[in-house]
Amino acid sequence: MTGTIIACALCTCVAANGLWGTLPVDGAITLIVFLIAVWIWIFVPVDDTYVALGAALTLVILGPIESEVFTGTLGQDVVWLLVGSFVVAAAITSSGLSARVATRVLSVARTPRQLVHLVAIVLLITTFAIPATSGRAALAMPVFLSLAVALRERPRLVLCLALVFPSVILFSAIGSLLGAGAHLITSKILYSSTGSGIDFLTWATWGLPLAVVWSHLCAEVALLLFTDRSERRHGIVLDQNDLHPDGDNWSGPLSPAQRRIAFLLAAMVLLWCSEPLHGVEPAIVAMLGALVAVAPMIGTTTLGAAVKTIPWMLLLFMASTLCLGVALTTSGAANWVADQFFEPMKRLGNSAGWLFVVTVVIISLGAHLFVQSRSARSAVLIPVIVATAPVVGIDPAAAAFISTAAAGFCITLTSSAKPVAMFAKTDSMPGYLQGHLLRLSAVLAPISIALLLGFALWVWPLLGLSLYLS
Repeated sequence: MTGTIIACALCTCVAANGLWGTLPVDGAITLIVFLIAVWIWIFVPVDDTYVALGAALTLVILGPIESEVFTGTLGQDVVWLLVGSFVVAAAITSSGLSARVATRVLSVARTPRQLVHLVAIVLLITTFAIPATSGRAALAMPVFLSLAVALRERPRLVLCLALVFPSVILFSAIGSLLGAGAHLITSKILYSSTGSGIDFLTWATWGLPLAVVWSHLCAEVALLLFTDRSERRHGIVLDQNDLHPDGDNWSGPLSPAQRRIAFLLAAMVLLWCSEPLHGVEPAIVAMLGALVAVAPMIGTTTLGAAVKTIPWMLLLFMASTLCLGVALTTSGAANWVADQFFEPMKRLGNSAGWLFVVTVVIISLGAHLFVQSRSARSAVLIPVIVATAPVVGIDPAAAAFISTAAAGFCITLTSSAKPVAMFAKTDSMPGYLQGHLLRLSAVLAPISIALLLGFALWVWPLLGLSLYLS
C-alpha cells in the first residue's frame, strides 16, 4: 500500500511540472491533491471517509481552501437536512409503519410479476422517507428475508428478488433530493458554480418519472432473466403474518403512533415541495420534523436512540467531498481539466453538445467500476461537467442532473454499492452470486444508457429541464 501511495505521489509531482505554467498555483495544488485522493479511492484499501477528510485538510494546509470553508461544510444546510431526515427515519422504523406498509402492499401480489413490481413501488415510496440508499437497504432487508422464507420452495423467484431489491433501491433514488448524498453534493456544487441549485420539488419533478420507469424496467428485466415462463405463471399467496410472523395484528388498522408519524412525513414532504410559497428552508423543516418525531407523548422514539442511527461517517464523507468539489470549482482546476479533455469537442460545432451528453452518460454510468462511492463520483465528475457544459451549448443544470442520474447505475460488482453487497449470497443469506449480478448489469447497462438519453432529449425538456442553452 505504501509503495502505491509513493508511486502515485511521484507521478502527480511529475505531472505538476506540466501544470504549473498553465494553471494557477491553487488550481494545480487542488488538482494534484484531488488526483491522489481518486487514486487511493480506486487502488488502496483505505476507508473512503479517511481519504476524503485527509484530502480536504491537505487543501486547507496548502492554501487553496480557507479553514472557514472546511469547517463550514459540516454546518452546511445539506448536513442538517440529512441529520433531521435520519432522525425522522428512525422514528418511522421504530413505529413499525414501514414494515406495516410493505406487508400490506406485498400481500396483495398473486403472481411473481405482480410481486416484483409491488416491491418496486414500495421501495420507490421509501425514497421520500429514508435518506441514503444504505438506510433504505437496511430497512428493506427484513422484508426480503421474510419473503425468502415464505417463498423458500421457489429459489428462482427468491434469486430474482435478491437482485430486484438492491437494484431498485439504487435506481429509484434519483426520484428524491434525499435519495442519495450525491444528490445534495451535486446541487451544492451547481450552486457554487452557477448561483442556482436544485430544490426538493424541482428534483422530484425531474427525477421521479425516471425513477418510476427505471425501477419497473429493472424489476421486469430481472424477472425475465432469472425466472422461466412456468415460474412466472405459477401463482403465489402471501399472508401478512407470513411476511412478519413476529408482528402483532398486521392486518389491523394503523396504530395511533403510526398514524402520527405518517401524518408528520406527509407534512414534511408537503413543506419541502412548497418551499417557494413559505420560504422555510428544507433543513429547518427536517429539524422541526425531527423534534416532533422524538417529542414526549407524540414521537415514536427518543432523541438519544434516533441520534445513534445517524451515519456520522456518511456525513463526514459528504462534507469532505463537498469541500473537494468546491475547491475544484473555485481554484480553476475544473475549468482547466474541462479544457484539456473536452477541447476537441468544441471544434465539432453544433454536434458537440450531443456528443458531450452521450460522453457524460457513459462515463458517469461506468464510473462505479473505479470509484465505489456515489458521493465521490459526484465530487469527481460534477465540477468538470458543469464547467464544460456551457462551452458546448448544454445547460449546466441538465448536464449535472444527467450525470448524477447515470451515476446511480452501480450494480456490476458486489463492491459497487453498499445495498448491492448487503443482498449478496452468504452461508446464512439466500442472495445472489457475482455471476448473476454481472448478467443483470450487462443487460441493463445499454438499456439504461438509452433510457437516460431518451429522458434528456424528450422527457425532461417537457418538465422544464432544457438540455440546450437558449
